[in-house]
Amino acid sequence: MTTSTLRRIADLSIDADGSSTRLASQWLAKSASDFEVPVSELDRLDLCLNEVLANIISHGLGSEAKPLVHVVLQVEHDDDGTSVATVTVSDAGPAFDITLAGDHCRPASLADAQPGGLGLLMIRSFSDDLRYRYSGGQNHLSFAVRWINSDE
Repeated sequence: MTTSTLRRIADLSIDADGSSTRLASQWLAKSASDFEVPVSELDRLDLCLNEVLANIISHGLGSEAKPLVHVVLQVEHDDDGTSVATVTVSDAGPAFDITLAGDHCRPASLADAQPGGLGLLMIRSFSDDLRYRYSGGQNHLSFAVRWINSDE
């Protein structure tokens, strides 16, 4: 059994709009760097974060302008040399459990492609763990990446 040697947490609250999505990416890059998350893992987290925020902006609260979104980054470095970075995104939109949503079939050609659904596939592909819960009128979607720490 491993014990966690270091647990670090950062959080951010933003409006769900395009400029705030850029701000969230910049915040994630800075926080992840401060918490020693490798660039390759940060890239995976950032892609997932951008897809989640795009879905919230597109489908979240309909006519309500700029709903508030809360983002938390938690990084744990364990004694056994493994680390995990988890991002949790919370919003007050309609309940939507991404872990239960069906996958769209990949089109055979570009002509056969239909819009939508690829973001969910990307989030599932780029995260090592995906969890959802709905509580207190809020969606809470967590996605995580894991890596082995290198001895330098």
